[in-house]
Order: sequence, then C-alpha cells, then structure tokens
Amino acid sequence: DSDPNFLDKIITGDESWCFQYDPSTKRQSMEWRGRGEGRPTKITSIDAFESSLKIKRPLYAQRHDKVILLHDNARPHVAKPVKTYLETLKWEVLPHPLYSPDIAPSDFHLFRSMAHGLADRRFHSYEEAQKWIDSWIASKDMSFFRRRIHVLPERWSKVVESDGKYFH
Repeated sequence: DSDPNFLDKIITGDESWCFQYDPSTKRQSMEWRGRGEGRPTKITSIDAFESSLKIKRPLYAQRHDKVILLHDNARPHVAKPVKTYLETLKWEVLPHPLYSPDIAPSDFHLFRSMAHGLADRRFHSYEEAQKWIDSWIASKDMSFFRRRIHVLPERWSKVVESDGKYFH
C-alpha cells in the first residue's frame, strides 16, 4: 500500500491460551478430568471487544482516515453476524490466510515472546497467572509493541509469494 499512514490505521488482536502449567510434551498436555467434572470452558474476549468498540466507535467515526482491521479467518471472525457488523463500521478488513501465524503481529511477536517467559512456569491460581501476564505486558515499552507491526508489509509479501503457505 502506498499510504504512508497505512500501518497507523491497522487494528489487530488475537487470543491465546495460558494454562496454569505449560506442559512441555504432547502427552502432558492431554486433558484430565475427574468423575463428575464438566467439560472445560473457553473464555472469550468478545464481550470486552464489544464494549470497547461501543466506547471507541464515535472516535473512529470522527477520524478522516479509515480503520483497517487485521484478524485471521477463523470461523468466528467470518461468521455472517460478524461480517455484517464490520460492514456497519465501514472498516476495511485485510485478507488473511486461515489460521496463519505469519501475519498477525500478536502471533509472530507478542505470543511467541510471552511463551518464552511462560516456559516451565507453574501458577497456582487463575489470579496468579493473570497477575504475571499483566506484569509481563506492563514491563514492555511501546517500542516492543510497535517493533513488529513495521515488518508487516514484508511478511505480507512473503505470504503472497509463498501462495499462503506457512513460512514461519
């Protein structure tokens, strides 16, 4: 894109799992449940995302430049209600290979870096894990978060050149 402000317009986000203990082998990561225990639940951030959008939407509407959304093509992101909602926002949605870790900065930079800090760490509670994650994020300066967004055009070219195959 020839727009010098292209990268400034991008909004991106993703989610990742953080376990109280990060198993180092596939066998260790198998699910164990006792009798009578319910199925595991997944916590999503859609409610937080929706409330954040409601607060920030007037600000985005006042912008003269448009917002560009970068998210993967996982089923929840391409569901008809989501696509319809994004159309009402008049945001451009960048194309993204299905479940590719090569384009989203959260995947190829943030979560990878965080995973190194989490390696072999054990938490005794959800709150302890949350505190560690909050502290880890707060310990990073703005340049840490900006660093990889600037390589996005180069990574995008690699994805196009590889015909969408992983190069990571």
